[in-house]
Amino acid sequence: PAAAPRSSCAPAGGRRLGSVCVMLHTGSRGLGHQVCTEAIEACAGAMREQGIHIVDRQLACCRIRSPEGQKYLSAMQCAANFAFVNRCLMAKAARDAFSAVFHRRAEELGMDLVYDVSHNIAKEEEHVVDGKIMRLLVHRKGATRAFCPGHRDLPEAYKAVGQPVLVGGSMGTCSYVLTGTDKGMAETFGSTCHGAGRALSRNRSRNNLQYQDVLDQLSTQGISIRVASPKLVMEEAPESYKDVTQVVDTCHAAGISKKSVKLRPIAVIKG
Repeated sequence: PAAAPRSSCAPAGGRRLGSVCVMLHTGSRGLGHQVCTEAIEACAGAMREQGIHIVDRQLACCRIRSPEGQKYLSAMQCAANFAFVNRCLMAKAARDAFSAVFHRRAEELGMDLVYDVSHNIAKEEEHVVDGKIMRLLVHRKGATRAFCPGHRDLPEAYKAVGQPVLVGGSMGTCSYVLTGTDKGMAETFGSTCHGAGRALSRNRSRNNLQYQDVLDQLSTQGISIRVASPKLVMEEAPESYKDVTQVVDTCHAAGISKKSVKLRPIAVIKG
């Protein structure tokens, strides 16, 4: 993988140019989607009772301290915990695989955790609003937390540089590690992008792209791939996503996050 200069590698656990990094991305495997679907239905009635009016059903909401609000937060936390355990199990499997191939323990290979973070999740946080510190429920959808250097909620290892932001690319594009900024805290409640976002729906990707063409394209880039289902190859093809570098550069230029480390893919596994 390509990496940033030595002085800015702290958010990647001190990794250096030429290091191999494993980036894992999994959610709650449908549990989060089910939680959201049921919450939208529950909120429809709650909004009428609470006098809340919206312009789009997908913006359904309710009072945080209401029974519906508390039930949603509890279910959301279950989904987040499920996703966290998924990532822990995947990390163990990756360490075991490297140990088996190189005949060395994961600790000897330096396969320690750099960072783990959830996205598409609501968090209770303190932010400055109109000059006053307020306790808010910040719900990040299509975004992730990016706290600035020195923030009290950051672990000591990252207090000096800011929160690491893991931005995964597609199968054929680079990924990034960013850090949070003071400007992001002031303008976006400490949030930035967590990915490029889809350019084509999964259905359009399957209809417009050919399985072998995608494999050949990745092969010419020197990228090995293993997939559980052929349809995943088209759904996750580089053409299916927006340009992650443009997205990251935009956030960097806006000052809401700062580029730190760039990773290029050499092998991809899609389950």
